[in-house]
Amino acid sequence: MGGRDKGLVPYRGKPLVDHVIARIAPQVDELLISANRNLGDYARRGYRIVTDALPDFPGPLAGVLAGLQAASHEWVLVVPCDMPQLPEDLARRMAAASRDASIVIAEDGVRSHPAVMLIHARLAQALADYLAGGKRSVHGFQESVGFAKAVFDPDEMANINRLDEAG
Repeated sequence: MGGRDKGLVPYRGKPLVDHVIARIAPQVDELLISANRNLGDYARRGYRIVTDALPDFPGPLAGVLAGLQAASHEWVLVVPCDMPQLPEDLARRMAAASRDASIVIAEDGVRSHPAVMLIHARLAQALADYLAGGKRSVHGFQESVGFAKAVFDPDEMANINRLDEAG
């Protein structure tokens, strides 16, 4: 994205984050936005902003940890800002797949999408320990604690990774 804040990149006339909010807000009781820059731009959307508590912005898991620590619910649905067509029943389908697992990740029959996860708050300390050990892999953490999968259509899991894809 050429160094641009991905969530604020326009897609079909509005920032990517607004597409994700429109899909996710009706599905959850509480919506938090994890951001470390352009905080004012994100705050204007009316949701609480959480920032990484760890130094040097150690990647997406630091945002997940901040969300787990800030959330007022046992389960936290995590989605990236670059997936504007997430299913309107994502939360329900992820919860249905949880069975006894503390993490559910999305997959589309072709590949996994570890950044789309439903994670239980009881994993906050395990995640903090994982990060304190210098580890950063989202999927590596998920594998270390075990996970279930929820299967979606590939179109529902499309993500925007380049400016030319955003249009």
